[in-house]
Amino acid sequence: MTRRHELSDEEWEFVRPLLPVSLRGRKRLDDRTVLNGIVWKFRTGSAWRDVPERYGPWQTLHTRFRRWALDGTFERMLQAAQAKADAAGEIDWLVSVDSTIVRAHQHAAGARKGGSAAPVSDDPGAA
Repeated sequence: MTRRHELSDEEWEFVRPLLPVSLRGRKRLDDRTVLNGIVWKFRTGSAWRDVPERYGPWQTLHTRFRRWALDGTFERMLQAAQAKADAAGEIDWLVSVDSTIVRAHQHAAGARKGGSAAPVSDDPGAA
């Protein structure tokens, strides 16, 4: 039975080959269990310490998350998911950015500090 915040069998089969293989001799917590714990943490927005014990120790989840983030595992997952969706015609890559709605802080726009502006004159000889 798949729980609400866990990967389905289809999702697991998609990401399983993208996970790094551990060559260490010590038996470690199953990657699917750990990934489900990581998914649970981010889907619920909870703290690492609040992840249910069924996913293993929170320290293990956090360590594996950091390791996979640093070695590019999640980037590979994203790229593979994008490639699969693109091949199926599920992604429209057209992007439009309208700069008229981009807000800038007043100091980023060149405003003077203190809010006082120098007098503006049309006379080029005026100082």
